[in-house]
Amino acid sequence: MTIANIITRRKTCRLCGSGQLELVLPLEPTPVAEKYVTREKLGEPTLKFPLDMYMCRDCGHVQLLDVIDPRFLFLDFTYASAGTKALVQSFEDAAELTCTRYAIPANGLVVDIGSNDGSLLKCFQKRGYRILGVDPASAVAKRAIEAGIPTIVDFLTPEVAAAVRREHGKSAVVCAFNVFAHADDLGGMIDSIRSLLAPDGLFVFEASYLLDIVDRVLLGTIFHEHLSYHSIKPLATFLKRHGLELIDVQRNLVQGGSVVGTAQLAGGPHPASESVPQILDLEASRRLDKPETMKQFGAQLLQVKDRLAEMIGQFICQKKTIWGYGAARSATTFLAQMDLGKVIAAIVDDSPEKQGKFSPGDHIPILPTSALYEQRPDYTFLLAWIHAQRITENNQLYLRRGGHFILCFPEVEIIGNK
Repeated sequence: MTIANIITRRKTCRLCGSGQLELVLPLEPTPVAEKYVTREKLGEPTLKFPLDMYMCRDCGHVQLLDVIDPRFLFLDFTYASAGTKALVQSFEDAAELTCTRYAIPANGLVVDIGSNDGSLLKCFQKRGYRILGVDPASAVAKRAIEAGIPTIVDFLTPEVAAAVRREHGKSAVVCAFNVFAHADDLGGMIDSIRSLLAPDGLFVFEASYLLDIVDRVLLGTIFHEHLSYHSIKPLATFLKRHGLELIDVQRNLVQGGSVVGTAQLAGGPHPASESVPQILDLEASRRLDKPETMKQFGAQLLQVKDRLAEMIGQFICQKKTIWGYGAARSATTFLAQMDLGKVIAAIVDDSPEKQGKFSPGDHIPILPTSALYEQRPDYTFLLAWIHAQRITENNQLYLRRGGHFILCFPEVEIIGNK
């Protein structure tokens, strides 16, 4: 398999269709983040794909233009939402807010696009609603089905949407949590979602928020699955163009910083909250739709890279051992952009599914977390840095025995024994 077989390049903005696109963040090509390598496949060549970010000069949307075939990305996808407690709690909070604020009809249908292992749908199921998931990743969809979450193992298409309407009727709620950034044809996706909605139905979505990416220097949220990096101004205009009205926006700390948006059919029964104009005003004050803002973000990344290069040089001279913690999706981007793939000798991770495999690209061995105590590396990069506080708190013994964690964002920080 070659890169040419599985990648295409857009020439227009996926929200407004404009061809006025400007490169605002050039990044090093990287492997696909979740493609961990077994020992038997270490000899196979590693495919690396462009990760450059562009801004539409007409609507302000930030996006990748190089699109990897979604079948290559997702059909062997194994990430399960249930493994992240904070994420599951955020699902519970979103379901509770939606059901209480908008009085969802009893026994209404809730459809989740990109339903993963069914963690979000369980929150609606226990409240008495009918549920249905749609997800192309067969491994995680199988888990959902075995757990009693009915799931269509497929991508959302107009044909799939029509089949759902025929079998189940129209939806009181359609959700798309942490998948609304994944579709190349967002127009086709939103039209399919709109066709699923009852006249008083709601579309509720969650996506990484561009302002948090910039403010928190969330380099790890940039990877090939995320084709769009959403802000509200271009998104609200896009929804309106497709017959939907954004009526509420809430921010949270999921994945380092996300927005939960709620939309209805244009002219629907629910009044819009003040949260929408408030966040639009915030974005205007922060110039979030200006190329210069993203270019300043790129300059911050280069400063971090220079600081790390200086620090790593000192560690090597001192013959210190350097590891990583967390075989997360963020790790692949981080290692490539900071040029650390040949520096980190091993990565520890809590997931048995990843232990014994090797990182994509650099083929760094992934070991159980217990190895951190058995081999006691001098310095360990927090590769899953949005979980830095939890990892640090759970591994105080490593620090007391002389180890150090390195946190890189928003600034480089070495964490030792308190």
